[in-house]
Amino acid sequence: MRDRIANAAFLAVMGLARILPYERRIPAMGWFFAHFLGPLAGWRKRIRNNLALARPDLSPHEARRLTRTVPANAGRSLAEIYSGTEFTDRIHAADPLCGPGLPALEQAAQAGRPVILAVAHFGNYDAMRAALSGRGWPVGALYRPMNNEAFNRHYIPAMRAIAEPMFPRGRAGLASMLRFLKGGGWMALGFDQFDGHGAELTFFGLPTKTVLTPAELAIRYDALILPVAGIRRPDGLSFDVRVGEPVAHGEPAAMMQALNDDLEQLIRTHMEQWFWVHRRWKRRR
Repeated sequence: MRDRIANAAFLAVMGLARILPYERRIPAMGWFFAHFLGPLAGWRKRIRNNLALARPDLSPHEARRLTRTVPANAGRSLAEIYSGTEFTDRIHAADPLCGPGLPALEQAAQAGRPVILAVAHFGNYDAMRAALSGRGWPVGALYRPMNNEAFNRHYIPAMRAIAEPMFPRGRAGLASMLRFLKGGGWMALGFDQFDGHGAELTFFGLPTKTVLTPAELAIRYDALILPVAGIRRPDGLSFDVRVGEPVAHGEPAAMMQALNDDLEQLIRTHMEQWFWVHRRWKRRR
């Protein structure tokens, strides 16, 4: 019953937002997340706690600002996902791919080489998927279905409408993903959340468990591996999809540390665009 109520509330809010034109809808959802959903979900406390660990040098004013702007970016991103072709058509028309790793990505496309796209909960993850699929490149994604089954019934189709294929976590989904990658597909894999089975690396100078799977798959399938991020521009509506330098194959832990370092520099430049709500630095008893 709680799931149904939460899903009905979300659909009501999104239904009202869809009445607005795109240029007003996206900031409106950002405002709603910043001032209502963020405080209600306890996000502000989590953001403050993470900032106290990773950026104790920030002023109280800047930390307070981020407790609003981080949820606002999440709200904008969700509204963009549910805007369908209004969102993807904008990305395709702009072709916002840029960055030092773009030539390597283009060469991989020509050669039919598998690619591991190391992605984070930064900016808008789906801007990257839309930009790559807009060029006709075979970008897949691994996803975890939400616990709320009622929400899944519309959320997963909205994600699929941006780019396919998508593979659910689990044995069958993993097997399909590996076949896709082995056949020259491109996989977007996240690496910025705490992984209890990962290697202890550093992020913002702090120890944290980091998943090694993206590096291990790149080595196993001789895949190009590089970071990609959809960076929201100051207008709040458009993006630069930055393709970072490829990571040389070597020890998986060293490869993932290089990706952690690249992401850290990106976050320091755009502090409000990373999802500071995640418990990235968990403490063990």
